[in-house]
Amino acid sequence: MLKERTIMIFPNFNNIKIIDSIRNKYDPLANKVKPHITLVFPFESEISNDEILRCLEIALRDIGPFKLKLSGFSKIKDKFGNYIFFNVTEGKDEIVKLHKLLYSGILEKFKTDYPYVPHMTVGKLQTKDELELVYDIVKKYKDIFEMVVDTVSVEVIGINEESKIEIEYKLY
Repeated sequence: MLKERTIMIFPNFNNIKIIDSIRNKYDPLANKVKPHITLVFPFESEISNDEILRCLEIALRDIGPFKLKLSGFSKIKDKFGNYIFFNVTEGKDEIVKLHKLLYSGILEKFKTDYPYVPHMTVGKLQTKDELELVYDIVKKYKDIFEMVVDTVSVEVIGINEESKIEIEYKLY
C-alpha cells in the first residue's frame, strides 16, 4: 500500500511548552505533528514497515545517543515558503550524519539536491512582511532547549497532514 512517510527526531525538552506556544501561533502544522527535526523529507512508497525498520537498523547501527541543543531563530524565504526556524546549536553534525546515512540503501532514490540544514520549523508565514514581523517577535526568546536524542521515529502522514508514528528506533 502506498504511504507517505517521513523520518524525524521528536525532541522531548522540559520546556517544550514554549515551542508549542510559538508553533500554535505561527505554524499551520502545529496541531497535526509534534515539534520535530526532519531527517528524511516526506516520500511516498510501498516500502513495508519491516523494510523501513531494517533500513534504520543498517544505517544507524553505529550511532549512539547524542546531545541536542536548540537556541535562537532564523528566517528563511525559499521556493517552499516563508519560514521561521529554531536553530540547532549542538548536535548539528550528528543530525547531518543521520540524514546522510538514512538516504542510503532503499531510501537513496528519495534524496533531493536541496541543501540540508538541521532545524525545527516553528512558523510558516503567508508573506515576506509577516515573516519579518514574526521574526522580530520570536528573536526575543532567549531560552535554550537541551536533551539527549536516543530515538529516531518514522511517521505516516495522513490525508489531512496528521502525523501517526509507525516506528520508533532506539539509538544505542
